[in-house]
Amino acid sequence: MVMITKQQYVEYLVCAIGNYTSSNLAEHMDDVSHDVITDYLRREHLTARGLWELVLGLIEDSPEAFMLVDDSVQDKRYSRFIELVKLQYSGAEHGLVRGIGVVNLVHSAGDKKDFYPIDYRIYAPDQDGKTKNEHFTEMVINAVFFKKIKAKRILFDSWYASAENLKLVHRLGLTFLTTLKSNRMVSLSKEGGWIHLNDIDWTVERLKNGVMVKLKEVPFKVQLFKVVATDGNIDWVITNCPDETLTTQAAQDANDVRWQIEELHRGLKQLTGTEKCQCRKGRSQRNHIACCYHAWLSLKVKAKALGKTLYQTKDDLLSDYLRAELHSPRIHAFSPT
Repeated sequence: MVMITKQQYVEYLVCAIGNYTSSNLAEHMDDVSHDVITDYLRREHLTARGLWELVLGLIEDSPEAFMLVDDSVQDKRYSRFIELVKLQYSGAEHGLVRGIGVVNLVHSAGDKKDFYPIDYRIYAPDQDGKTKNEHFTEMVINAVFFKKIKAKRILFDSWYASAENLKLVHRLGLTFLTTLKSNRMVSLSKEGGWIHLNDIDWTVERLKNGVMVKLKEVPFKVQLFKVVATDGNIDWVITNCPDETLTTQAAQDANDVRWQIEELHRGLKQLTGTEKCQCRKGRSQRNHIACCYHAWLSLKVKAKALGKTLYQTKDDLLSDYLRAELHSPRIHAFSPT
């Protein structure tokens, strides 16, 4: 019986357009049945360690680099029998959706520079009992002590800005930049007590350079910035950066690097089909997602070599097909004569 390899499955994810199912792959491979593909996905035990081994020689690591943490939900709203699927909040949908959650750790050389995923965790509390914050803790500690990452700056959103996470990052000697939820309480002085963020007297000086505040249950002070977007939306950004000359604009620029992880989430879904696997078993879903990371990385390396975006690189595959068909059409325009 003809078997399928990881290389073949990854290359299928790279070149597939729209349909990433095992059935579609079986229809386009000689002597490989649907059962062979589903057996492969159920049998393998692919993990994030394999991703790290692939990207280890690609990252541009230095103390000036960044680590980025965020999660993404693989939308499975129409699936009723797939393991790992649970109702959870999706930032993309701004509400609850049934899906498979993934927490990602990305290494970035900086704004407009290369970035690569270096770790990820499947959010499956019913199977392993771990919260997203526990996955955060494990990945960050692993990056510092085992992967020996040199990056000293770490960015994440308000979901991960708990007192415990802030204290952990601070103990590890890392500089965090993160956003706060608007209901967090801060103190400017012992005499002033605890107040809401909006109750701070935001003078021109404070709007430009931020203000030092104390957060509840956090034993060190942080610098707080009020970042007002052009549409009027407000981001409350904090950092434990020891540089007192840091301005609101500089903090905003650094925090903007975090959007690279959103690019990863979008690329994984749109270019490799992380959401499209229809296998029911949790192990099959895990292996499919692992292969999607490998496919994304393959596109990334090729796109960099060509000086193109990942989307342009994938579109080129369809462009080659279209050119061939236009040159020698297999289906000609119908004519009654």
